Amino acid sequence: MIEDFFTQLTWLQALGTTFGVVQVLLARKNNIHNYLFGIVSILISLFVMYRSKLYADIILNLYYLVMSIYGWFYWRYGKKEEETPISYSTKSEHLKALGIVLTCFTIMSYWLRFHTDSDVQFWDAAVSGFAWAGMWLMAKRKMENWIFLNISNSIAIPLLIYKELYIYAGLTIFLFIVGTSGYFKWRKIIKNEKRQQAASA
Repeated sequence: MIEDFFTQLTWLQALGTTFGVVQVLLARKNNIHNYLFGIVSILISLFVMYRSKLYADIILNLYYLVMSIYGWFYWRYGKKEEETPISYSTKSEHLKALGIVLTCFTIMSYWLRFHTDSDVQFWDAAVSGFAWAGMWLMAKRKMENWIFLNISNSIAIPLLIYKELYIYAGLTIFLFIVGTSGYFKWRKIIKNEKRQQAASA
């Protein structure tokens, strides 16, 4: 019975990882359809994280789900019913992102410590805090999303290994690598767009 349980989790991790890999590769290419694959990966992750008692990650994945839906519409239509371009965050957006990190970490730490049986309260809360901010920036198509998401990834890797979720740990290492590559890919896209605008001016 126990063996069947872990086999089930392993297969679900593998399936969720497959969709997650496609999602991040499409995001790196600035492809709006990354959100569709991300939603499937999120739904699978919700079950796996629940069985592993990673409660902050459950809340995080629910947030991912909402932001993925929002992000798809924002990327597609933006504020002027036209596709939103990649851009750097303003000072205000930087402060909001840091505020999201601090607020999320504080709330999650308290909830995990006093209202759940989690044994990794602060660790789990830190992963969530930076990921919440990164996903918000991703939905707004901001360059800095890769930085916040990679900070979250670097904290999540040892946590997932500790929880023996090795496939997800491997996925997170992959996400860290692609996140680094994605940052430079998006920066190149911005430079090319500016070059084209200057040429047509």
